[in-house]
Amino acid sequence: MATPSKTPPGSDPKQLERTGTVREIGSQAVWSLSSCKPGFGVDQLRDDNLETYWQSDGSQPHLVNIQFRRKTTVKMLCMYADYKSDESYTPSKISVRVGNNFHNLQEIRAMPTLCCIPSSRK
Repeated sequence: MATPSKTPPGSDPKQLERTGTVREIGSQAVWSLSSCKPGFGVDQLRDDNLETYWQSDGSQPHLVNIQFRRKTTVKMLCMYADYKSDESYTPSKISVRVGNNFHNLQEIRAMPTLCCIPSSRK
């Protein structure tokens, strides 16, 4: 398995999109959450506003499912987490899984706690 290239630290996904380096394809997918508190769901997760966010409401694991209608190549996944703002809701592990349906997902990447990654956005 080839190792995917990593985005340089401090790279701004919006700047990469403006320069044509990447293209946002999340709008082509159906998003669902394992749980959420009212007013803290998919819309807040995807609204590009650092003041709004998804807040889970249920037992773990907390899942974000992104399903594309047809096979889609995803080369980069960008996420923003702010450990200093709310450490209790910052994930301790992120697992990226792929498959043809929910029942045959295979983990292709697992990332540990994000609290140690400095944020370049304020």
